[in-house]
Amino acid sequence: MRTVIRQLRLWRESAGMTQAEFGTAIGYGQELVSSVERGRRIPRPEYLDAADAALGANGKISAMKEDVAEARYPKKVRDLKKLEAEAVELCAYNNSVIHGLLQTEEYARAVFSARRPPFTADELEQRLAARVARQEIVDDTAARPLFSFVQCESTLRRPIGGKMVMRGQLERLLEVAQFRNVDLQVLPLSHEENSGLAGSFRLLRLKDGTTVGHVEVQHISRVIADPKEVQLLDMRYGIIRAQALSPRESMALIKKVLGET
Repeated sequence: MRTVIRQLRLWRESAGMTQAEFGTAIGYGQELVSSVERGRRIPRPEYLDAADAALGANGKISAMKEDVAEARYPKKVRDLKKLEAEAVELCAYNNSVIHGLLQTEEYARAVFSARRPPFTADELEQRLAARVARQEIVDDTAARPLFSFVQCESTLRRPIGGKMVMRGQLERLLEVAQFRNVDLQVLPLSHEENSGLAGSFRLLRLKDGTTVGHVEVQHISRVIADPKEVQLLDMRYGIIRAQALSPRESMALIKKVLGET
């Protein structure tokens, strides 16, 4: 990232532009240009494209976008994104919030904003951008990977971000539930049996035939590769799916909750 920032500054100075002039040329304020050149802000892809055009770099600055994308997100998010890219099937149970791959931007912002101690404004934007970027794999035109999500009903009724944000989130769930490669189920609060009380987790079945688990508790994010531990999570997920409503019944429940919101 330091190399990218140094190159941006050298290109600007070689063009004889001040930060204010450069900001005007690319449609950004001087304060943002200064923050980027001091390493306080990571430039977005559109910033690099605008800089390339304004400085006549003929693609040399735009070519840095791939390197910047690697540095843009926290390491644990980059690692998880790589695992998701290698998966042929992703299974996830959530009992606290809507799964990250299913969250609307407004809902995700509300989730990150609830963190205590709070993220700085830059950290919040960084994590939000990372979450949105990870959602690219949930595509209604793709056949792979396959997705299986089980949401506890409590996540549908917890009004994170307020009623309007939750309405948008429930509508997004109904949209994704219709994708050909997605099974979305709800585990109702009215069911006496719930094998997911120990918390949220996910399973990723990779292209090489192996399966890994992933758990996130408070500030700890851990990938589980030990076969015995993964087997336990796999068994537990199968039981949770059996305890949940069918995808069709789940859509009906989501519509019911949406009507009540």
